Amino acid sequence: MKLIDFYINSSIHVALSVFAMVIMTGYLFGINDVKSSALFAFFGTIVAYNFVKYDALARRKKLEMRTELKLIAVLSFFSFLAAVFFFFQLERITKIIAVAFLILTMLYTLPFFPNRKNARNWAGVKIYIVAFCWVGITLFLPIINAGIALTPDFFVIAIQRYILIFVLILIFEIIDLRVDDPNLRTVPQQIGVEQTKIVGGVLLLVFILLGFFQTSFLFFTLLIRLGVAFIVLLFLLFAHERRSKYYSSFWVESIPIFWLGLVILLDANT
Repeated sequence: MKLIDFYINSSIHVALSVFAMVIMTGYLFGINDVKSSALFAFFGTIVAYNFVKYDALARRKKLEMRTELKLIAVLSFFSFLAAVFFFFQLERITKIIAVAFLILTMLYTLPFFPNRKNARNWAGVKIYIVAFCWVGITLFLPIINAGIALTPDFFVIAIQRYILIFVLILIFEIIDLRVDDPNLRTVPQQIGVEQTKIVGGVLLLVFILLGFFQTSFLFFTLLIRLGVAFIVLLFLLFAHERRSKYYSSFWVESIPIFWLGLVILLDANT
């Protein structure tokens, strides 16, 4: 068992990306203590992603409990305990929001309605639900927990973050085109790979332009967005069905961590 495979398959890497985006929210809005929100998001992501990835297979008894899967189950259990601990550190309104996202995650995974598939298998819906959840957990939740008013700048940043996550998921959908069920009707399945890349490029342009609508416009934040958008664009342009799983599951999911690194680096030098 490769350590890097366990790191990716156990959802630690994607959880670090979520953690990084919560910390970045703290930087952007001047939140002094974002620890509880960030750690709740980190451990909750491990639990949620592992539940989404392995629950259906486990219920169908198609999942052999190899050593790696046993370790992932143990990690998920302790992550659940940690998530519950940090959940109780949140404000009451934040707890309600967190429960709402938990319900959405369960709806995404479990078939609640008779003779209906879960939301994950609803044609064309997956990308919108995932992007919405990321924005909710990494932006809305820490803002509400800190008692910060929802200003116009907040909504601009929310749209920007939604766009960025949406484009990142487009990369995953291109890479997974050969293995995805055609009934999922992902964006590349509906309009083709080349058109998907064009859509992603246009969305990244919108991502940049939206920054000019912020009242607290700063030149260094524009530089950061340009750098992040350029990197995402490169990953999008070079994405294809034969790419290694590490292309998306490691490198693409590292972009939020890289983004946070740029924010901290440039902020320290201004």
